[in-house]
Amino acid sequence: MLHGRASLRPEEIAFTFTHYDRDPAGVAESLTWSQLARRTMNVAVQLRRHGSAGDRAVILAPQGLEYILAFLGALQAGLVAVPLPLPFPGSGHERVGAVLTDTEPAVVLTTSAAAVDVGDYVAKADLASPPQLVEIDGLDLDADPAGAGLEPVGAQSLAYLQYSSGSTRQPTGVMLSHRNLVANMSQIKAWGSVAFCEGEEIALSPLPLYHIFALTVNCLALFNLGSLNVLVVNARDIPSVLKEFKRNKITMMTGVNTLFNAMLNHKDFAGCDFSQFKFALGGGMAVQRVVAEKWQSVTGSPLVEGYGMTESSPVASVNPLDGSGKLGSIGLPVPSTDMRVVDEKGNPLPVDGIGEIQISGPQVMKGYYNRPDETAKTIKDGWLSTGDIGKMDADGYFYIVDRKKDMILVSGFNVFPNEIEDVVAAHPKVLECAAVGKPDPKSGEVVKLFVVKKDKSLTEKELIEYC
Repeated sequence: MLHGRASLRPEEIAFTFTHYDRDPAGVAESLTWSQLARRTMNVAVQLRRHGSAGDRAVILAPQGLEYILAFLGALQAGLVAVPLPLPFPGSGHERVGAVLTDTEPAVVLTTSAAAVDVGDYVAKADLASPPQLVEIDGLDLDADPAGAGLEPVGAQSLAYLQYSSGSTRQPTGVMLSHRNLVANMSQIKAWGSVAFCEGEEIALSPLPLYHIFALTVNCLALFNLGSLNVLVVNARDIPSVLKEFKRNKITMMTGVNTLFNAMLNHKDFAGCDFSQFKFALGGGMAVQRVVAEKWQSVTGSPLVEGYGMTESSPVASVNPLDGSGKLGSIGLPVPSTDMRVVDEKGNPLPVDGIGEIQISGPQVMKGYYNRPDETAKTIKDGWLSTGDIGKMDADGYFYIVDRKKDMILVSGFNVFPNEIEDVVAAHPKVLECAAVGKPDPKSGEVVKLFVVKKDKSLTEKELIEYC
């Protein structure tokens, strides 16, 4: 895929990235398609000196072009990539150590800037055999890799382990094969065919690359369409996100509800040029109706909600781009994917019946790494149990009601936090909100609401009366 794409437009830019945290002037670093193909092959060749096909390669690096090279290089080498967030210095040792112990990597990929901290994480992990620490920016990346002799990787071979706690109680490695990833890329391409112009899209990619949404949709699917990906150093730094939006003629972007809401509430967002912009794709969490409506009003383009999870590579369903979608729904299953709603015994429910959503398709994971018991609980008869409570309407559109484990039980009645949050978020003085369950001796649980004010004059009494 990579080398085929590179041969079409070798000198055009594939990825661009600006270190606003280091360089206030904002000088961008870029990779052309030919550079990307050559450098990832060089990474792959050098990684094979430290590990064999099937060995794990943990990636602990800051957001940037090196992350792309590390991930694609590991895949080309036949190693199993394990992308992780780089913790803040002095924190996160336990989580990183647990993943290192679980995967027993042959190599840990990082950058020179993060090498000291990463070396500390590795030293503190309980490992039988210490991995080789490789700094991507210290490798000879522009040599001629011709005749490298890397063997082809099998479709069912493990591509990467994404650690997630989506449907389990603790972070667990989700095993995704090359076939899983290629299937999901093809599904996304088919879904977007009504709007995507191959080789012409400019995609804003603000989410971190260790997140499966960014890794599959931006780093793989849009990359496979020949799109230019504009990476953002930190999605929480809204001014830097808007700088990239203004500097590049962005045609689409991915993100989560919290990011879209923050952009909408920034004073400079309405002044951006939306003339080339086609749509935003929201995932990772529910997109609130009030946010989607305001996005459409300000940009003139839809905020399209999709749905998936790490265990489905991740995209399972998404609203159509032809204007026939339904606000508030997670859309229709992507091609070659079946979805259904079942009761607690696993029996399929009729239209509008509320139960657990299940998924079946070629993008569904191989299973959980070293966790056969959890795999057996989650995948039965080819169906992936998501842990999400939802329903399907008469037109085949699916809706998320809530997470199974987030449901609040008040005096025997199911209360879904998402429904409460949708109402509260529509209040003009509310910026963000979250509803959770709190233990109660009389009713078992009661609803507790947390609110971030947009307007300081908002009172508890006013909000309760509104609700």
